[in-house]
Amino acid sequence: MELTARRCTRQAIFAGLVLLGCVYASPGAAQADGKKSKPTITLKSTPVMAFSPARMVLTAEIRGGDNDYQDFYCATVEWDWGDDTRSQAGADCEPYEAGKSEITRRFTIDHTFNTAGDYRVEFRLKQKNKVVAKAATEVKIRPGIRDNTDIR
Repeated sequence: MELTARRCTRQAIFAGLVLLGCVYASPGAAQADGKKSKPTITLKSTPVMAFSPARMVLTAEIRGGDNDYQDFYCATVEWDWGDDTRSQAGADCEPYEAGKSEITRRFTIDHTFNTAGDYRVEFRLKQKNKVVAKAATEVKIRPGIRDNTDIR
């Protein structure tokens, strides 16, 4: 715990900030009521607008919450590209152990949009057939030189 306190103080000093307080909690620590805190998911696209055909790189990032949050551990990842295609990936993981198992916090993938349009890309974490978390973002694809389709 002391090492965490020193690290927090040192980071605040290097950043030129006045240290008003830091939260000290060990990874995987339960809340006072005994429940695990649920992480949140953000999804971003790089770039957010491009000309077709466009190769977009999308990153889903899990922030906050416990490192051993059971619903997110070894979840199947599903990408819905908004262009009537989907991608899905799963992993072969060791059985879940509270306080020991760690969730994956970053997922990066690329996808090529061949035609112009505005697309809603969704990222989902699933346990069996149940969606346990999701995030979405919008991407805009404008007609390129070789694209003779109209914008949706």
